[in-house]
Parts: sequence; structure tokens; C-alpha cells
Amino acid sequence: MRIAHLITRMIVGGAQENTLYNCLDLQEQFDDQVVLITGPAQGPEGRLLEQGRGRGLQVIEIPSLRRSIHPIRDARAYRHLLHVLKEFQPEVVHTHSAKAGLLGRAAAWSLPDLSSPRSNHSRQPLRHQRPPLVIHTVHGAPFHPYQSAASRNFFIACERWAAKRCHHMICVAQAMTDTLVQANVAPASSFTTIYSGMEIEPFLESRMHRESMRQRLGFHPQDVVVGKVARLFHLKGHSLLIEAARIAVQSQPQLKFLLMGDGILKSELESQIDAAGLKDHFYFAGLVPPEEMPHYLSACDLLAHCSLREGLARALPQALLCGIPAISFDIDGAREVVFDRVTGRLIAPEDVPSLAEAIVELAERPDLRQLWGSEGKIRCARQFDHRQMTAQIRSLYQRWLDRLANPTASTSLGK
Repeated sequence: MRIAHLITRMIVGGAQENTLYNCLDLQEQFDDQVVLITGPAQGPEGRLLEQGRGRGLQVIEIPSLRRSIHPIRDARAYRHLLHVLKEFQPEVVHTHSAKAGLLGRAAAWSLPDLSSPRSNHSRQPLRHQRPPLVIHTVHGAPFHPYQSAASRNFFIACERWAAKRCHHMICVAQAMTDTLVQANVAPASSFTTIYSGMEIEPFLESRMHRESMRQRLGFHPQDVVVGKVARLFHLKGHSLLIEAARIAVQSQPQLKFLLMGDGILKSELESQIDAAGLKDHFYFAGLVPPEEMPHYLSACDLLAHCSLREGLARALPQALLCGIPAISFDIDGAREVVFDRVTGRLIAPEDVPSLAEAIVELAERPDLRQLWGSEGKIRCARQFDHRQMTAQIRSLYQRWLDRLANPTASTSLGK
């Protein structure tokens, strides 16, 4: 197949890792011709495609494709996307993230009107006479309760408009489907849940790095290390974790908190930590490269996921694959991997006292950490292998292409 993947920016993040694995697997396992179209990887979150991580993947960067709303620049990005898609002539256009999802679906849906000459320099007709199959992956809904009503309604309207310009949508968690269906973005039949894949072996084998990593980070054998993986950004819940830590360390002074990620709130969080008298309890690891994440997680005894919105944070299955139990606010897809008192604890969002209580309980109970972490490891190993993810996505492409080629045939497109 000829497949174009579109995403707004290739920073170090869950949606980006998902997309990269999908592109590389399609090339290496199915011999597909794949192009990744993206905007500049701006921000403190790093660049995922550095140091050879793209492994020969064709990448086209569109300078005007940016995350923020800018009508003139967005119009320029749309025209550039049209040109790139027309030149590449994909059978499948697969979009990711809000901005690339909106502009990409609009551009791909317009391709039938552009099927005359290939370019100003060629009189050859397009290879594929029918429009491409258009698929969109929802990694996290662009609207949420913490926005103003006007912003939320605007983004819902955008998603409803874009949903009419694709054939099918993939959600990385069933919770995403429920959210979009409840907002009347599209009916439930328009969605398929395919969990976000990753390289699971380094996490499954991470235990061998535990002692050396803890020594490197300066932790002592008696320390109970609580990890958190997230950008230092709004709605990621770092301030709530600091509040919970202030309560928890009163009875568990051996607690240490390892923050993995970088962002604009670092100075503000450092000030909050100092004011709470917790400077000796927090360690900022900065931006952790994806290949080192298993090592860092191996140094932890549990994970605290305090984000207030997230599709399905990759940190949750990654921690569980390491055999580390997870405490999470009960938001979006968290309950699909964190089963309360089975693989960790589910806490009501923003409930700081309950978060502190869960941290104290697991700090006191190494037996629970072992039991819940082991169960999470078994469950996630079956569910989050990137090769399984890509096989499911590739199968979905094929079923839809068959249906488009023969619309009168009865084709099953269930999950």
C-alpha cells in the first residue's frame, strides 16, 4: 500500500511514538510505501526523529503546520498538504492529533477534485482513480471540561466537521470513543479501539537495570520511589502530586519522587516544592529519551499518574510492563489498564487526600506492590505490543479498501 501518515509535530510523546512505530512496522513488516508528514517539532519536549530513530522513513516537514490556531498559517499548511498528497498519491491517508487531523482530513477528502494532471510539470493522471481511504486516530479528545464553554464547543464543532471527512476513526482507548459519541461527534459505529503499541521487551526486562539506575540517580535501598512521566505542563497534575507528597512524607519519610519530563512549569514547580519543604524528596530527571524510559521506570517502586486529561497515557502500561503498580486519577482510558486493587489504585480526579493515602499504602506494603505490579505486567504484555497494533490497523485498512473497491459487497468492519 501507499500510506501517508500526518501528525502535527514529532516531539517525544505518546501519540508520536505510536505513529512512528506504525509507520516503521508498515514499511518493515508489510513492505508498504509510507511517508510521514509533520510540522516542526517545536517545544521543550524534544525531537523524536533525532539520532536515527526514523530508520529510513521518508519524512516531509511542512513549516506552517503548527499546533496553535493561526488562520493564515493554517491556510498555507492546508495548501501544502494538498500538494504533498497529490504528489504522493496515497491509497490511505491516516491522520493523528487535532490540527493535522483537521487539515489532513480536509485535504485528503478534497483529493478527488484534484485528480486531473499530477502537477504543472506532468501530464500523467493520478495512479489511483478513486479518493484515498481516510482514517483518523484519536489519541486524546481536543475538548475537555477544563476549557471554557466557548472553546469546548468550538473544538467539538471542528471534530464533528472533520468526522464527516474520513471513513473511520481509531481510538487508543474505549473511553475516547465514549467521549466522542457522547459529544455527538460521530456514532459508535464510526470508531474502533486499537490500543497504542510500544516496544514491550525493554520494559519486561527492565528489572536488571534497577540497582544501577537507583545508584545513578542517588536513591538509597530503603527509599520508596514514586515515578511520574509527563510534560511539565498545565493539566498534567504535578502540583497535585506535590500537595499529596507533603501529606504522605509525614508518615513515610523514605518517599522520593522522580519526575520524568520537561516543560514550561519547571521553575514554578521547583518553587512549590521548596515552599513545601520537599526539596530533598523530589528529583527532576528532565526529558528522558524513549529508549531510556525502561531504565528510569526500573528505579521506581510505583507510578503516580495525576493528569486531568489524557487519552490513555503510555506511562501507565509502561510502568505495569515493568512490574510497577500504578496510581491514577480515574480519567479517560486509565481504568482500561489500572484496575483498582488489581493492578493499582484508581482515584477520583483532584482528590489529593486519597492520592496521598494510596501512596502511603503502597509505600508501606511491598507485598501489594509486587502483587499488583505482577498482574499488570501479565495483562499489558498481551495488549500493548506495537506489532499487534500495526497488524490490527493494517487489517482495518484492507477491509475498508475492499469495501470501497466493492461497495455492494457485505464486509464486516467490526472491532
